This record gives sequence, C-alpha cells and structure tokens, in this order.
Amino acid sequence: MPFTPYHFGPSAFFGLVFRKYIDIPVFLLANVVVDIEVLVINLLGLGWPVHRYVHNLLIGAAVGAVWGLSAYPLRNLFKKIMQLIRLPYQATLLKMIISGILGIWLHVLIDAPANWDIRLFWPSKIRPLWHLLTEQQTKAICLAFLLAAVIVYLYILAAYIMKQNNTIKKKDK
Repeated sequence: MPFTPYHFGPSAFFGLVFRKYIDIPVFLLANVVVDIEVLVINLLGLGWPVHRYVHNLLIGAAVGAVWGLSAYPLRNLFKKIMQLIRLPYQATLLKMIISGILGIWLHVLIDAPANWDIRLFWPSKIRPLWHLLTEQQTKAICLAFLLAAVIVYLYILAAYIMKQNNTIKKKDK
C-alpha cells in the first residue's frame, strides 16, 4: 500500500497506547520514511519491485535506527506539536531510535500480507505473510485501528482536561 494513510491507524493506536515507551512522532513518521523507497523507485522508473530494500526487518531496522537518530535534533519541534495536541512528550535518543525501528517494522508487517515483493526475513526469499490477508482486509483492519486510535486519543484528552480542571480548582482554594 504505497502512499496510503492506512498505516497511520495502527501506528497511531500503538503509539498512543504505548506512549510512555514510544516516541509518537518518530513512530508515526517512520511510515513516511520507509515509503521513500517506493517513491524513489517509482519516480526514477527503475522497474524494480517497489518494496525492494527497506521493506524487510533487517534493513528496515537499520533505516529506522538512522531515522530515530536523525529525528533527535527535531525533538523540541516535536514537543511543541505534542503540546498543541495535549499529549505529554519526553524524548530520549534511545526512545527515538527504538521508535524508528518499531515504526518501520510495523509498516512492513502491515504491507507484507498484500505485497508479494516484501521479503520480511531478507536475504531469505520466504514470504510467510504473503496472502495471509487481502489488501481490502488489511485496509479494513487499519481503518479499525484508526477508529480505536481516535477513541484512545479522546480518552487521553479527557483525562488531560480533567487534570487541568482539578489543578485550577486546587489553586482557587
């Protein structure tokens, strides 16, 4: 599923649920980073399978780690964005690197059932998830995760508002 928003549903859900351990911006943007491969192959008309190099666990881990490391200087920008959407944010280099790796791995796992050219365990040619789900089933699951992510976010937002209200009430006393 190159260049589709479907990956953001599962990424948002897992990022929000595990926000204490996952750097949400790095985790979400890993879905964009991994598909740069698809963009380059398509734009250059290379005629290669679009999921040629990065869409596997080994090279994906390396690219995810580089992405997390590269994103570290952006942590203050990410913090401001997270404050705007009322999500707490504490970045560490290790958390960002792990989030980059996990974000790319999740993306690859989402793509693997519907794309014949994904070799999860490259250099091995086995494709254990190929044809496990259709593309339509994968999209439906991703949309369900997006709905679940919205519900989780609204819960987090409600908890934030209640905490703010309690803080204001304590100051008034």
